Amino acid sequence: MLFTDPVPLENEHVRLEPLTPAHAEDLTDARTGLEYAWYTAVPASVPDEIDRRRAEHRDGRMNPWAVVVDGRAVGMTTFCDIDQANRHVEIGYTWLSPSVQRTAVNSAAKLLLLEHAFERCDAIAVEFRTAWHNRQSRAAIERLGAKQDGVLRNHRLGPEGSLRDTVVYSILPHEWPGVRLRLQAAIDRR
Repeated sequence: MLFTDPVPLENEHVRLEPLTPAHAEDLTDARTGLEYAWYTAVPASVPDEIDRRRAEHRDGRMNPWAVVVDGRAVGMTTFCDIDQANRHVEIGYTWLSPSVQRTAVNSAAKLLLLEHAFERCDAIAVEFRTAWHNRQSRAAIERLGAKQDGVLRNHRLGPEGSLRDTVVYSILPHEWPGVRLRLQAAIDRR
């Protein structure tokens, strides 16, 4: 299976559906109350962001999903920076409604994405990236069991011109069984 195959993924806590314009209304509602710092962003226009992600999918660079709970889209996530030839993919561009933050939803979604990457797409590395200053995201990635590969200094320019250092993490196939157990334990605790 390819990283770009648009397939639904589901467990008892969450359903990841290939992202479509039909998700726009729910996702616009889900953005309410999101507070983002200068080092991260949430789309100003959900329909435009859906179109952007779908265009990236058509070009083979991204596979976007809507995160669905109880029949309503509550966020987005993707496979991005897809390198099919080298069986390498990043999980990123994820945001969730405040209504599902600190619940089992994010862990359950990551479990689905990692299962898909390692067990169906035969990944040899799954990467996560976040801004150096995004301590909440860094802590969440580290709780998954991902290992820090390094920091890309002055990696990107922010919308207001600030320089972003990007922290790179990864999970390798031999680490996946332990990560799976850690994720399942985190889900069971919630």
